Amino acid sequence: MTITFADLTTMRVGGPVARLEVARSTPHAIELLRDTDGTDEPLLVMGGGSNLVVGDVGWDGMVLKMESAEFDIDGELVTAAAGVEWDYLVRTVLAEGLAGVEALSGIPGSVGGTPVQNVGAYGTLTSDVLESVTVYDRTTGDVEVWTPERCGFGSHRQSVFKHSDRWIVLDVTFRLRRGQSAPITFPAVAERLGVQVGGTADPADVREAVLAQRRQRKMVLDAADHDTWSVGSFFLNPVLAEVPDRARECPSQPDAMGTKLHAAWLIQHAGFGQGYGTEWGNGTVSLSTRHTLALTNRGGATTADVLKFAAHIRDGVEAMFDVALTPECHLVNCSF
Repeated sequence: MTITFADLTTMRVGGPVARLEVARSTPHAIELLRDTDGTDEPLLVMGGGSNLVVGDVGWDGMVLKMESAEFDIDGELVTAAAGVEWDYLVRTVLAEGLAGVEALSGIPGSVGGTPVQNVGAYGTLTSDVLESVTVYDRTTGDVEVWTPERCGFGSHRQSVFKHSDRWIVLDVTFRLRRGQSAPITFPAVAERLGVQVGGTADPADVREAVLAQRRQRKMVLDAADHDTWSVGSFFLNPVLAEVPDRARECPSQPDAMGTKLHAAWLIQHAGFGQGYGTEWGNGTVSLSTRHTLALTNRGGATTADVLKFAAHIRDGVEAMFDVALTPECHLVNCSF
């Protein structure tokens, strides 16, 4: 049976995979990487497929899927292989009495993707708790341990891994802590917990509040719910050196590279509300009914359908606000 990226990704679109290999351990991943890099066969490395959109042509080479259960807890240090399911790790460390990642509950994907995107939610970033990253250098064949300073964090959702396939994340070490949660900065989560913004709570209670918030926004994967057939936030919050006059009213925060605008606000105020798209095009793609940053597969969508709709949203926002949205997800063998 032919395997496609529709079978491997949370957006459930994408063409055939020429060859799929699953790395069940870090040594196995290194072996497969070295063997493939010694040939001319194209290589695509993936984890949980929650941030990946591949063209309908698929991938004419090897797809290496990181999928393992290797992790170790040593006091307050937690080391997990790239293929460990992220939310499984969060549940496990909380059960062990460790705090620091509770606000990142319910995020789909695997551990290896967290430093690539500097994954963050509800006031916590991966870089806040990152101790080190073990990477494989495809140019030299070396395995190296990097500190956070080498990872290129700073501007919103950026890292050195995001724009290069030279370094492959093999495992990640997090420095957590025992005791109460990190300060709760997201008002809706604080309200659910009955605490003031800036207060703390039991990490397990924070997890449940975050999951409730994510479920309300249809951001927890559910095979029966097309609102969750997505890559989460499809567009990046744009970071601009100078904000155009027409976008001055958009909510914003300072960023290392300028000013970060809220893409969801721009989309909404450009006329694309929650659920928009069911009557546009062939109706297979729409914005989530709860979250305007999520482009969702309503069933039967192709990658071409997704990208045509994404271009429609991008062009509408640019026409209204002079701001060009760019994808947060990783596009492979496709563009818009």
